[in-house]
Amino acid sequence: MDKVMRLASESGVVLFSKSSCCQCYTVRILFQDLGVTPTVNEIDQDPEGREMERALMRLGCNTLVPMIFIGGKLLGSTNEVMSLHLSGGLIPLLRPYQALY
Repeated sequence: MDKVMRLASESGVVLFSKSSCCQCYTVRILFQDLGVTPTVNEIDQDPEGREMERALMRLGCNTLVPMIFIGGKLLGSTNEVMSLHLSGGLIPLLRPYQALY
């Protein structure tokens, strides 16, 4: 749990992912299109990946990946990100982390 929370708070936008997950890729591309480069933690490539999966489950995550944290707080998975984006609530959350063009 400590590693997940530490990684989740090291960057403004953090994505816990698996390298073969198409929904993870979709969320990553959405963030990039919105001017945000998330820190991506591929849990299937991490030696402590199993422990990280258990920690995400203890946080109440129904789906393990993608799991998104913004500002160190758990936002949720693809459904929460897309719902927030469609309702206009995602961009204000991401604004502090958007690259300046």
